[in-house]
Amino acid sequence: MKTALVVSLAVLAQAIANTLLSKGMKIVASMPAFQGGFSPVMLACALKNPYIWGGIVLLIVFFACFLSAVSWSDLSYVVPITAAVYILDVFTGHYYLHEEVSPARWLGSALIVMGVGLVSLSGSEEKAKAAEGERGGSLC
Repeated sequence: MKTALVVSLAVLAQAIANTLLSKGMKIVASMPAFQGGFSPVMLACALKNPYIWGGIVLLIVFFACFLSAVSWSDLSYVVPITAAVYILDVFTGHYYLHEEVSPARWLGSALIVMGVGLVSLSGSEEKAKAAEGERGGSLC
């Protein structure tokens, strides 16, 4: 339960962070002075953008949650579950950043949802088997 809560917080923090970073960088890149591409001046301007800082703070929250989750659970369980951020990124890109999302991208997101569901089920089955083994196992 603890892992699921922390991973859920990590996924939400990363999805919101990605959205804020995208919005902030689109604002910076749309400035006439930066039409030629990335430059150190563009980086300095980006670091003045509150969307960028919000994204950075939320990525720190994500990283702290991720570190906690992998200290409690298997990496092979935590990493696929954090892939749920891809679905949220498509959703926030479409609804909050007004990006055009093709049916193929929505379908790909649906496939990710199914994969994440399978991984989460396998993790709970393994935990249940481990708990049974602890109750009925040997003393060695």
